Amino acid sequence: MSTTRMLRRPTATLTAAIALTLGLAACGSSEPEAAPAAAPTQETTTGATEDMTEEMTTAPEVPATVMPMGTGDPFADARTAAQHMPETAATLAAGFAAALEIPGETDSAAADLRAGLTALLQEHVYLAGIGVATAYTAGADSPEFEAAAATLDANSVALADAVGSLAGDEQREAFLALWREHIGYFVDYAVAVKGGDDAARDAALASLDGYTGQAGAFFEEVSGGALPAADVAMSLEMHVTTLTAAIDDLAAGSPEAYDSLQAAAAHVGEGAAVIAGGLASAAGLEGDPNDDAATLRAQLTAGLQEHVYLAGLAVFTAYTSDGGTDSGAFEAAAATLDANSVALSEAVGSLAGAEQGEAFLALWREHIGYFVDYAGAVAAGDDEAAAAALTELDGYRGEAGAFFEEISGGELPADAVAEGLAMHVQTLGGAIDSLAGALVDG
Repeated sequence: MSTTRMLRRPTATLTAAIALTLGLAACGSSEPEAAPAAAPTQETTTGATEDMTEEMTTAPEVPATVMPMGTGDPFADARTAAQHMPETAATLAAGFAAALEIPGETDSAAADLRAGLTALLQEHVYLAGIGVATAYTAGADSPEFEAAAATLDANSVALADAVGSLAGDEQREAFLALWREHIGYFVDYAVAVKGGDDAARDAALASLDGYTGQAGAFFEEVSGGALPAADVAMSLEMHVTTLTAAIDDLAAGSPEAYDSLQAAAAHVGEGAAVIAGGLASAAGLEGDPNDDAATLRAQLTAGLQEHVYLAGLAVFTAYTSDGGTDSGAFEAAAATLDANSVALSEAVGSLAGAEQGEAFLALWREHIGYFVDYAGAVAAGDDEAAAAALTELDGYRGEAGAFFEEISGGELPADAVAEGLAMHVQTLGGAIDSLAGALVDG
């Protein structure tokens, strides 16, 4: 990669993000349309035609199974890539639960609720962090920040839809207004901290403090008392504390920012379990959102979705930091991404044994390396290296499929796992393409 990275206006028309709804466990199953290729220029000389023919003949071929798909909007595309992971988590959880006879249900209505809230709330934190990072890099009045904010708002709408599906349209609108308001306070806080305006910073914190009480009262009402206002408010106070800490680190350019953001995301996962319990009880949903099988699904949802967002943040950092992948900022982002990999391997090891956990970690780190290779090749305009990285990722799908079939005793067929990983490569590859198109100064 070049050592100089500058943001520039996205080259493709921005598109709306795909909204998550709790009624669909396979929330990432819709495939994004690939950006149309530019029409070739008509050559008028024989020499030019021969050159073009030779180039087409020697251009490396990318396996169709891993052809990246994106829209040109890096933020919406990152969300699309992340939305595929809850489906994968549900599949893996079901296979492990069956193979190991884990008590509970991975596919009950209550389990769906917890997994869906886990994905949505974690996504809120990462999209907020990406939005702040974009504002600090490109400016709060930039088209890039506008696109990032639009994707964050799509998450807000999805959360409101989830609440409305349980509590009705009127409560949906009330929640959406309240939720958007608290995001505005976080934006105010981020601007104040970056600008060194202590008075505005304190005002934003005071507004966020008031929000926690309002939200607590809201959830107590819609849950019929199953979610006490004081308990919800306390959880939201921790949300404010952890996310503002991440914003502080982003404003300071601290390498701790990625770990701080990960900590903020982990906290809302805990909150999702509590909220799901209260709402499931109030709505009389079938199943237990906190039984062992449902918990496994929620944990895999959080770990796999986090992988995508941390990978996206790492690429964002490489594309916007002096030094690219050799920068200290990228090393910090990569370290946080690797911590997620270790956590996922420990989850696998707890189910299949320490030896299999180590095998998974080696395989998982390898596939991350291929994505890094792809990102570097795209930024450098090296089609051959990009195709080679995608070919390696295509091979990884088969290895991972065989691995999961073996450790699940056949409950997770290799072909099915490999097919799911094809979508992972296609969507994350598309997000990387869009990041390069929007963030790398050509």
